[in-house]
Amino acid sequence: MRRLWLIFAQAVTISVAGLFVLSTLKPEWLRDTAPASVVAILEAPADSGAHTRAAGSYATAAQRSMPAVVHIFTSKAGASPGHPLLDDPVFRHFFGERPNNGPSQRPSGLGSGVIVSPDGYIITNNHVIETADQIEIALNDGRKFAARLIGRDPETDLAVLKIDTDASLPVITLAGGDALNVGDVVLAIGNPFGVGQTVTMGIVSALGRSQLGINTFENYIQTDAAINPGNSGGALVDSAGNLVGINTAIYSRSGGSLGIGFAIPVSIARSVLEQIVATGEVTRGWVGVEIQDITPELAESFGLRDTRGALIAGVLRASPADRAGIRPGDVLIAVDGTDVHNPRAMLDTVAALPPGHSASFRVLRGDKEMELNVEVGRRPTPSNR
Repeated sequence: MRRLWLIFAQAVTISVAGLFVLSTLKPEWLRDTAPASVVAILEAPADSGAHTRAAGSYATAAQRSMPAVVHIFTSKAGASPGHPLLDDPVFRHFFGERPNNGPSQRPSGLGSGVIVSPDGYIITNNHVIETADQIEIALNDGRKFAARLIGRDPETDLAVLKIDTDASLPVITLAGGDALNVGDVVLAIGNPFGVGQTVTMGIVSALGRSQLGINTFENYIQTDAAINPGNSGGALVDSAGNLVGINTAIYSRSGGSLGIGFAIPVSIARSVLEQIVATGEVTRGWVGVEIQDITPELAESFGLRDTRGALIAGVLRASPADRAGIRPGDVLIAVDGTDVHNPRAMLDTVAALPPGHSASFRVLRGDKEMELNVEVGRRPTPSNR
């Protein structure tokens, strides 16, 4: 039995050695006689697994969204300083008065934007383009287009641009309004420091961040994905490559990313986009009051049971609130049946009302609740307030 086993082992070893020699020196002999499964293995390229996505890779999301993120180059007319000799009285005595200004120059700015429609509409930050005389858009594939401003909304720091072309444009997909949760993975895409298109990854650190003093209407997504100067106006996308926010600000003491970045939610960007495309501007409701938080100390001094609502600190004369009878010291607790929990909620609720709408304001005056009808006015633009 032992002898038979040794003969079998030697035969197997000689056969494997023979196959190895044939596959190396004469592989075509094997193709003619080997089963198809063996041929497939022999002919498989050595790097057949090189293109397999590694576990945890977000390459698909990046490839889906990156083409729709553009670089924005802005410029503004200006005069270069004249030569210092032109300020010298002796020079002017011999050579006469000459205008002390040089040729026009156009300093450039840099930011990012996102193409959101096949028609060429682009969303970016207002601060990227607010001082620009000329705007140029550069796509990731190298194409460049002149862009024109359709409208802007300084109170959310958003602006809408448009490029006019018959060429096909990449378009990003907008996520649903409530599709994001704390802990979700997000990618920030933009052109930081002008180095070229860059993708950084992080998670959603918080939602609904406000009272940061950045804009009038604040409802930010906070993320630790690296956002740096030049990322402004770029895309914050989810793990499927859908747009969930517009990168707009960072918390930094050095100018670089410290892992605290803020993006405007896609729901706000979509609303601003639709209004600007339709009318060229954003219209919001306004009643003409100054409001503040109700602290425990204020609640005690006003004899309130809790800190819910918004304290009316001032009423603008002849404003909708003044005509309706709202007074300083009133506590606003509901608008059209929607509870008001804090000043930000009140500001957002009133801003969403259409001008001319008659809204029911429930206020607490002393220990008495009352309903007042307020005809909502149109919120003045920042330049008019």
